[in-house]
Amino acid sequence: MIFRRPDGTPVPDVPPYRRMMPWLMRGKNESAVTFEQRLDVSRTLAFLERRRAADEHEHATLFHVVLWAITRALDERPRLNRFVSGGRLWQREGIWLSYSAKKRFDDRSPVVVVKQRMDPRMTFPELVGAVREQVTRGKSDERSHTDREMDLLLRLPGPILGLAVRLVRAVDSLGWLPRAFVQPDPFFASAFVANLGSLGMDAAYHHLYEYGTIPIFCVLGRVKDEPLVIDGRVEVRPTAVLRYTYDERIEDGLYAMRSLDRVRQLVEDPEAANAAG
Repeated sequence: MIFRRPDGTPVPDVPPYRRMMPWLMRGKNESAVTFEQRLDVSRTLAFLERRRAADEHEHATLFHVVLWAITRALDERPRLNRFVSGGRLWQREGIWLSYSAKKRFDDRSPVVVVKQRMDPRMTFPELVGAVREQVTRGKSDERSHTDREMDLLLRLPGPILGLAVRLVRAVDSLGWLPRAFVQPDPFFASAFVANLGSLGMDAAYHHLYEYGTIPIFCVLGRVKDEPLVIDGRVEVRPTAVLRYTYDERIEDGLYAMRSLDRVRQLVEDPEAANAAG
């Protein structure tokens, strides 16, 4: 079968207007929609404080809650776990999140990018442990598959490197890249999540990568006290901002909005969601 990929299957019964969108809007950034959520994280921080008191070695943070919430939302709302390639809409196989971390907290330290398959059946402590393990491996001196791949490519002269990248993108548009190439590549994922809050920064709107298949970029900013309207009264609460950039070719705005509302619900009250399983 010509229309096959190692990381997804063609979406059946796509309405004609949506089938046409990838041909009218050829790139992700041409199709990008941005959205902001300002979250009340007072219950979230209390939840994390209780977890730290129960297990001082867990080291759960707001970033873990966001990763867990996005995983749950993508599992419950699978039409958001899609991507466009070769002018077609694909349903992704599995939930994959990519995220970055500094090896050390200084200006010269390189950024490592981690890609991880997220099992929605994982409990929150299991997710925290799995993420910590991946980040620890990423911060070590062990060279990743992607590092070795890039080192090999960067030895090529500029014109040949440019040709090689164009060739990879053309082969990917046909769905012919092998699983061994796609699976470890962090640019082939359900979403990229960046934690600028860990650097003391506010959230930013980030572009989408034209290379690869990531249709959603989510940025978490630092927590700060801000006035919010609660039951008709203005109260100062700890808040965090999530800013999204989203490829609108994968699903309509209403479905996306309801999916992000689910992320909000999970982040703002993780205790209730964990209690419910």
